[in-house]
Amino acid sequence: MIDTIIFGGEIVTADGVFEADVAIDDGVIAGIGAEDTFQSASERIDATNRLVMPGVVDPHVHLAGPNSIDTYEAGTAAAALGGVTTVCTFAWGSREDTDWSTLEAGIEYQQKEGEPAFVDFSCHAVITDEAIPGTELDTAIENGVPSFKLFTAYDFGVDNGGLEHAFERIAERDAVALVHTEDPDVCGRREAQQRTDGRSAPNEYPDSRPIHAEAMAADDAVRLAQETGVNYYGMHTSGEDSARAILTHRDDGSQIRAETCAHYLALDRSAYDTHGALAVMAPPLREPSDSDALTEHLRRGSLDVVSTDHVAFMREQKDAEAWWDAGFGINGLQRSLPVVHNEAVVRRGVSYPLLVRAMCTRPARTFGFESKGTLEVGTDADIIVFDPDKSQTITAESNASLADYTVYEGKKVQGAVETTLIRGTVVAADGEIQVDPGHGQFQQRTLPTWEAVQ
Repeated sequence: MIDTIIFGGEIVTADGVFEADVAIDDGVIAGIGAEDTFQSASERIDATNRLVMPGVVDPHVHLAGPNSIDTYEAGTAAAALGGVTTVCTFAWGSREDTDWSTLEAGIEYQQKEGEPAFVDFSCHAVITDEAIPGTELDTAIENGVPSFKLFTAYDFGVDNGGLEHAFERIAERDAVALVHTEDPDVCGRREAQQRTDGRSAPNEYPDSRPIHAEAMAADDAVRLAQETGVNYYGMHTSGEDSARAILTHRDDGSQIRAETCAHYLALDRSAYDTHGALAVMAPPLREPSDSDALTEHLRRGSLDVVSTDHVAFMREQKDAEAWWDAGFGINGLQRSLPVVHNEAVVRRGVSYPLLVRAMCTRPARTFGFESKGTLEVGTDADIIVFDPDKSQTITAESNASLADYTVYEGKKVQGAVETTLIRGTVVAADGEIQVDPGHGQFQQRTLPTWEAVQ
């Protein structure tokens, strides 16, 4: 006998939608076809009138770090309930609020903190000093972490010279550079002026970090990436101008790739009127037209991935009178797939294969998760059963995250995750976690080979 058969559903892959059943054995996909061609199974999962999709791979999540209260247990419970089967968080090499000073120690910290995880996980190494020894980059890659994040903003950001230096060394190792791009001079001047003028209301916040500051920094970073030959990944693209800045230099995705986030597709700056400082994240929410434009960039292939940039805070850490006193970031793991399904597929007509490409296949291939993000035979049986017709109203009362609020509060969306399997085991079903903490495993990633995006 084999372990499990998922029957009666429509299979969604990066290439198409078709009726078939899925056989699972020993944690991997053993076959896709008609159930009567498989051996008998110990367990059968009925997916009639449901979609059967690869588990979501979210490459931009903050857990057990200096800017998020979510533990791995809480954050990955939220992930599993939302159909996210693999997450990639961040390992800091050094920062004022860490008690270590090397990337290796930061990676070891994330591995240790991740032991209670419900879903599989990895991390990106964060570079805050471009003069970091090359041996640290080598050690990170040897430990299965072949991607490095840099910032152009904040007090730990690097300037263009630092970016170029870091890109050169990352390129020498065929690794991936991820960059948070906002021009610090423009943002710094605007914030200082707002503080002077007393423009502290949350709905003033987007003007302190304008889209042109994001686009300027993205343009510089991508130009430097082209000069150095590094594999470049632009993070949390928030609007049309920054997406166009990336597209200007992008050819076929074999060197330049980029993401947007679920909240940029679903929300605009009016959320600051509704939710106040609870909706503060960086970059900020933009205009309604930007949400439409980002969807079109996904459709055309000039943006590759939809992530969450999940950051957990308590309401008391967010709900400040002055926007600059609020914690930066929002939680979104538990609702990302239903929200993106509602905004991209239901409202804007994006195809199901594109949804799978943007949330499952491309993030897995971009970051070296060899057995994730697909329903191919022989790969990990990370599978979700998704009801595309079920409506739900989002409320923080059902948060698995430690965050006690959601910026999607009261939002009605179409689409719901029914069952989440990771390596063949049902981890979440019908809104409940089904396994003990620790099912998730740290994933040793390989250096990815970036080819033209299909």
